Amino acid sequence: MPVVSTHKDLDSLTLTVVSEHDADVARVWQIWEDPRQLERWWGPPTWPATFTEHDLTPGGRSAYYMTGPEGEKAGGWWSILSVDSPRSFEFEDGFADDGQGVPTTDTTRAVVTLEPVDGRTRMTMVTTFASAEHLESLVAMGMEEGLREAMSQIDGLLAEV
Repeated sequence: MPVVSTHKDLDSLTLTVVSEHDADVARVWQIWEDPRQLERWWGPPTWPATFTEHDLTPGGRSAYYMTGPEGEKAGGWWSILSVDSPRSFEFEDGFADDGQGVPTTDTTRAVVTLEPVDGRTRMTMVTTFASAEHLESLVAMGMEEGLREAMSQIDGLLAEV
């Protein structure tokens, strides 16, 4: 399993997920940069993502929806705050009522960092929440398990030519 740790910290209002992958940093960066690769792992297997917009540049935006097992759709969006390709990026993340970026709840901020470790890539994603209640509500919705399931799909994608 690529996820090596998760840590919820109510004091700092963060959820940190660390995974390690058998590919170099440049290859792991591609799974974030290319929307067709991103949608193959973003979201757990029972809620796959479809990206309708994706611009991983400072000031860029992404819009997507995840489709549930009964065909239900849940929209989301990212606003890209900073990018240090291929090492890190930061984005604001929110739910959307129509997938077009209309916030329906508090947003989160996430920082993704990629670093080489022993010929592999360690990916660290630190998500910061608006409040302890916000953190707890998203964890209760399945965010932590969903990230774990989503990231478990990455190695299969990385192994493809």
